Amino acid sequence: MTASAVPVGDTTYPRTYPRLLADVGGTNVRFALETAPMQIGAVTALKVADHPSLEAAMRHYLDGLRAAGATLPRHAAIGLANPVTGDQVRLTNHDWAFSIEATRRAVGLERLVAINDFTSLALALPYLGASDLVQVRPGQAVATAPRALVGPGTGLGVSGLVPSAAGVAVALAGEGGHIELMPVTDDEWIAWQAAHRTLGRVSAERLLSGMGLSHIHAALSAETGTPPDVPLTPEQVTTGAFERHDPLCERTMAVFFGLLGSVAADVALVLGALGGVYLGGGILPRFVPALQASTFNARFVAKGRMQGYLDKLPVYVITASYPALPGLARALADALHPGQPQIG
Repeated sequence: MTASAVPVGDTTYPRTYPRLLADVGGTNVRFALETAPMQIGAVTALKVADHPSLEAAMRHYLDGLRAAGATLPRHAAIGLANPVTGDQVRLTNHDWAFSIEATRRAVGLERLVAINDFTSLALALPYLGASDLVQVRPGQAVATAPRALVGPGTGLGVSGLVPSAAGVAVALAGEGGHIELMPVTDDEWIAWQAAHRTLGRVSAERLLSGMGLSHIHAALSAETGTPPDVPLTPEQVTTGAFERHDPLCERTMAVFFGLLGSVAADVALVLGALGGVYLGGGILPRFVPALQASTFNARFVAKGRMQGYLDKLPVYVITASYPALPGLARALADALHPGQPQIG
């Protein structure tokens, strides 16, 4: 992470480092300090469930810095697994609810920028190096074209990085994880119908997420007459598939990978993602060989007349440990120094 997010040396403006970066997911919140442009230090991960609020988690982290005698940050950026459309935020996959402005005042910050977590990950794409990615579909990216981003984890994140006429790429802040889902195989229809009976509308996130793995497995188990007493956790499903080679768990992962190929291609078509398709989130980096061996690639191009278009697009799995942090640094630099040229 050596590229500058603001003019090198930052001499035109008052000293603004260190800056606090926080990536808030449905399960974990990860804190780090940016000590100079794109120089991001050690990451501290806290369980969301262990803290009653974002403010409490931030105070816990800042108290640790204070106890260590470190310089406290005056500016922060947080990425949230949630839409950010105003001052009031309520996490989709957890019970945290807060005011951005009230939180800023409570923890003593001058500036607190809040954006969707997949918007921050999209902003980070230009800063990811070869060691941060594994290419799972061949193709040649067009440097000036949009890039698509899809990522199953606690939920399903969707974003993109789109060039603008001004030469600065814009990260999309949408909720694409809640688009419709179209099953293809018998097992996919079994999972979709079970979710529909229980939930009503079945968005992509309902099956392409950690909870989706549990839903799919439960549906297939019920169809075979062997429902578990307690639904398997996502970890139990993946362990069953890749370590114990349990047939139902393997079928669950086949459904997951197949649906992911279809959804990723849909997003790529919407964005015209000739710049490539990036797969993030917390699930896929652990199972790249299984993804490559699955029907993902076949389903990605199975879009009728658009097969030739999609066949050109490279697809990458993001394997960096904390890939969104450079994007948060970029968003905070944009907020602190509007109008300044950004690298990447």
